[in-house]
Amino acid sequence: MDYRYLGNSGLKVTEITYGNWLTHGSSVENDVATACVRAALEAGITSFDTADAYANGKAEEVLGAALAGERRESLEVFTKVYWPVGPKGPNDTGLSRKHIMEGINGSLRRLNMDYVDLYQAHRFDYETPLEETITAFADVVRAGKALYIGVSEWTADQLRQGQALARAAGFSLVSNQPQYSALWRVIEAEVIPASVALGLSQVVWSPMAQGVLSGKYLPGKSAPAGSRATDEKGGKDAIGRFMDDDVLGKVQQLAPIADDLGLKMSQLAIAWVLANPNVATALVGASRPEQVAENVKASGVKLSADVLAQIDAVLGEVVERDPAKTVSPETRVV
Repeated sequence: MDYRYLGNSGLKVTEITYGNWLTHGSSVENDVATACVRAALEAGITSFDTADAYANGKAEEVLGAALAGERRESLEVFTKVYWPVGPKGPNDTGLSRKHIMEGINGSLRRLNMDYVDLYQAHRFDYETPLEETITAFADVVRAGKALYIGVSEWTADQLRQGQALARAAGFSLVSNQPQYSALWRVIEAEVIPASVALGLSQVVWSPMAQGVLSGKYLPGKSAPAGSRATDEKGGKDAIGRFMDDDVLGKVQQLAPIADDLGLKMSQLAIAWVLANPNVATALVGASRPEQVAENVKASGVKLSADVLAQIDAVLGEVVERDPAKTVSPETRVV
């Protein structure tokens, strides 16, 4: 497992981060998640990402329990704040000072840890003055409850404004967590150039485009039973934008490229995002422990310029590139 620096910081993270994302928090889901965390550790992953809103705190509890007994200094643990948690009252959401302070304390309690390595603004909060948000994050860092601060799905202008305020407050933003894959490239035109200038890395989610780039969804065919595309509790909606026969047909044409490289299509998808030098790590989840062992093989894979050009030629116009697709809710969700 290779490591990369997170932004212009001295923190190294594994090229592949295990994303501990729970939806329902059922006992079966929790058991599988724990097994996947253990598989990630065995595969050499030391970076783990979660959020307080995942299954309303249950994901953090599961991750903390799964990592119990590990040497804390050898791990890089990320979590996030913004989306509604708890009873979801008017102050249980957003990036107000109140919610950030209560959020970090709740996350540390659920993780059973004294600090997190990276604390992230899960979206931009239009209802809170940015100065208030950044000042609260500065106080979280000074209290030793988070070592570094990042954001998620912020626009280039928001990154510039946030970094200016952060530096004035005595710290720096080190990362942005956007959706990014060979099919979803909306950060390339504006967010990545701004991030390079500001000293931020990308911690990318959905490098396999919700599993579409694994090649398991076929044009003109029903989605496999039990797959994300059949999950009526959120998965089906998330993957919907890619479930188009034209997109699925193009994805199938990537199979010969993967075969020539001795890779599975999922590994090719992860290696593709890691080919971008501004990407520090790719978030990869799993529904089975064996998937973790398979995905980590993408670490260290170097795709040539010719291969990247072949992928571009195959996908063509089905790639989404519109920078305006990087958005946060204009009002807080409750």
